[in-house]
Amino acid sequence: MRTKAAILWGLEEKWQVEEAELDAPKAGEVLVKLTASGLCHSDYHLVSGDIPIPFPVVGGHEGAGVVVGVGPGVTEVAEGDSIVLSFLPACGRCSYCARGMTNLCDLGAAIILGPQLDGTYRFHARGENVGQMCVLGTFSEYTVVPVASVVKVDQGTALDKAALIGCGVPTGYGSVVNTAKVRPGETVVVMGVGGIGINAVQGAKGAGARFIVAVDPVEFKRQKAVEFGATHTAATTDAARNLISELTRGQLADACVITTDVAESAYVGEALSLVGKRGKVIVTAIGHPGDTTINASLFEMTLYEKSVHGALFGSSNPQHDIPRYLEMYNLGELKLDELVTKEYALEDINEGYQDMLDGRNIRGLIRF
Repeated sequence: MRTKAAILWGLEEKWQVEEAELDAPKAGEVLVKLTASGLCHSDYHLVSGDIPIPFPVVGGHEGAGVVVGVGPGVTEVAEGDSIVLSFLPACGRCSYCARGMTNLCDLGAAIILGPQLDGTYRFHARGENVGQMCVLGTFSEYTVVPVASVVKVDQGTALDKAALIGCGVPTGYGSVVNTAKVRPGETVVVMGVGGIGINAVQGAKGAGARFIVAVDPVEFKRQKAVEFGATHTAATTDAARNLISELTRGQLADACVITTDVAESAYVGEALSLVGKRGKVIVTAIGHPGDTTINASLFEMTLYEKSVHGALFGSSNPQHDIPRYLEMYNLGELKLDELVTKEYALEDINEGYQDMLDGRNIRGLIRF
């Protein structure tokens, strides 16, 4: 079949919206008609090269829609089912899945390779095979994905909002609740208040944090952070350090989550300076693949028992957590509508990413 898709053909290029040929789903795969797709910064990492992936590639990894076809052997979902796509496929059988760490499933090795899990391609354009970001490719009207990436949700779910639960919400919220394990009464710092950081703020509020300090140089984002639960804001880490010291009588924060656009190596040392004894720094943002050093005081890490942790998808389990977040939204315990600053047509994808880079969006959304 033919579908309109946003394809990236090379580094530092613009997304090209064009017709592509989409193959039918093979065994263990599902054909999905997308309702909406979030404009996540991770897809811009394809443009900048911070996530190395073979070109050409259909972007997009945060989406939701309706199943319109299934391949042989698929029994988990059927045509007409509402689904949210998880950018991390989970087989349910590997050692990591068996231990409840489905975000670290062995299938995750395929998400930046380009082809589907069997090594072949479903998208084709200009006479070439075209890969799919995270084996999804949600910047397309239709896509074919592995059933391991599909999470069935209730009929009637607001799929335009549910799309955000495919990445941004669990990644930010889970970084605080699951990875940092923040408890009531603790102090949390969120460095960078974009689509992931704003949900880390929500996570800190949901966990019962006493003080939630959002750090971002953009005033608009600091204002939005307060709407989502931040008790205080700061434009720089130096200003945040003085503020946190005053709030906590010198004890500093219990956790700092790095959710900046890119995890620069210097940010780790800055984050460590914001947390106190047994404080945790959670690195959620993606760093440059060539960076192999970070700035940190090993002396302080030992004497104060500070630690640095990576967080992938907020240490979440898609099949369990995606429906749970939707239930929280339905109960008024989680903000989704307010996350979307502006909606775009697929043809306006480059405008959407420019708005993100210019600090005008918390989350842009493509609506099909």
